[in-house]
Amino acid sequence: MKYISSHSNPFYKGLLKLASSARQRRKVQQTLLEGAHLLQAYHAYANQRPQHLLVTEAAMQNREVVELLDKFPDVPLSQLDDSLFTELSELKTPSCILALIELPRIPIALVQSSFCLLLEDIQDPGNLGSILRSAAAAGCDAVFLSKSCTDAWSPKVLRAGMGGHFVLSIHESIDLLAMAAAFQGKIFATVVDAKSNLYDCDLLGNIAFAVGNEGAGLSEGLLAMISQHITIPMPGRSESLNVAAATAICLFEAVRQRG
Repeated sequence: MKYISSHSNPFYKGLLKLASSARQRRKVQQTLLEGAHLLQAYHAYANQRPQHLLVTEAAMQNREVVELLDKFPDVPLSQLDDSLFTELSELKTPSCILALIELPRIPIALVQSSFCLLLEDIQDPGNLGSILRSAAAAGCDAVFLSKSCTDAWSPKVLRAGMGGHFVLSIHESIDLLAMAAAFQGKIFATVVDAKSNLYDCDLLGNIAFAVGNEGAGLSEGLLAMISQHITIPMPGRSESLNVAAATAICLFEAVRQRG
């Protein structure tokens, strides 16, 4: 096991850049997973092995982490000085293990998708991660993100996704207008003043839900492409729902109808 204690270490400098830059993650097709839970999910669902493991001194006293390390005896392992590890972590209380991984590739062609999401300009990492977590739990087969969505593979989104990334086919920088035109099924968009109620809609067969930006909603261009405008009944006094909550409601109504 190598020990890294200097900020000037070339490998460490690369990790810092990877942790903070979506452009770098896309360029090298790698990201960082923090914590035993995410690493376990990656190994179990993506059936992949990390490229490098990074731990603190305390990791060797953590039974869960030690058992996890035993699963990857041939993966390079480095111990980071605590201060260096903290700089890579965005948690208030950092975990004691990080994994450098290659971005999973679970390709699914548009024509193969029967239950998917079209995400337009979702900006908040917590919202995107929560949406991906719900999509995975609901059994979606694919998620398509517009170019202006936040990076799906950022550490914040990965943490909020809780492993959902590794059971979904995630496609970024997608032309959603072209996607909507080509989709072989029904696409639904939630609109506050829509006449159709979510719970009165037929959500069987090939379906997609289009989800828009937290503040602006769906663009006029994409809305014009979608004939199925629906609303979620809200008898209370709130005027709207958080985008991640609204998406989860739609997804699980589809789950209910589909059996």
